[in-house]
Amino acid sequence: MPELTRRGFIGITATSLVATSTASASTVSTKAAEDAWIRLMDGNTRFVEGRQQHPHASSHWRESLIDHQHPFACVLGCADSRVPPELVFDDGLGDIFTIRAAGEVLDSSVIGSIEYAVQHLHVPLVVVLGHANCGAVSATIEVVKGNAQVSGDISTLVRTIEPAVRATPPKPDSKTFLAACVNEQARRTAAILQERSVIIRDAVVHDGLALVAASYDLGSGRVVRLG
Repeated sequence: MPELTRRGFIGITATSLVATSTASASTVSTKAAEDAWIRLMDGNTRFVEGRQQHPHASSHWRESLIDHQHPFACVLGCADSRVPPELVFDDGLGDIFTIRAAGEVLDSSVIGSIEYAVQHLHVPLVVVLGHANCGAVSATIEVVKGNAQVSGDISTLVRTIEPAVRATPPKPDSKTFLAACVNEQARRTAAILQERSVIIRDAVVHDGLALVAASYDLGSGRVVRLG
């Protein structure tokens, strides 16, 4: 698949390529996942280059969505105000099923929302989108280092992100370490989502659902898929 190789999609859904008996059904879903990823990347390229089309924002399109929705992807992103998926991917109303939580932290409501997108809206692609200079990850690093304390339910966020910070090898400077922790958190969230949800796991194995961890750079505006 040379076209997909150029767009960095190789390996995105290897676990979906399982039993030969389900190859026909999986091929359809896998193609949809590949197309969804390409569509996101095309939109992000427009965003980075300042060529946004701002699609699906007209009153006519809005009215067409009153009775139904057919998003082509689900994005779990950080609540950070600088990373709105619809802008980052240059998409519009009804295009992306967006779920946002600080640090992409999973809880029952977040998992249930993703399950709804997969099981009832039939999205072929779920993206866990971390971002540079994430405040939730940065706060967790400071707590792990013993330099800060948090109170209230913010402590729940920190405890959830802490394993990603502790699993990240030391780096030569704090900025590089933060970036590595952000990426680790996105990867771990994608993996834990599949572990905790039977619905997601079955969709990956049997239906070709693709789970992708990615990261957004605040400076360039570019999204990159994490290996």
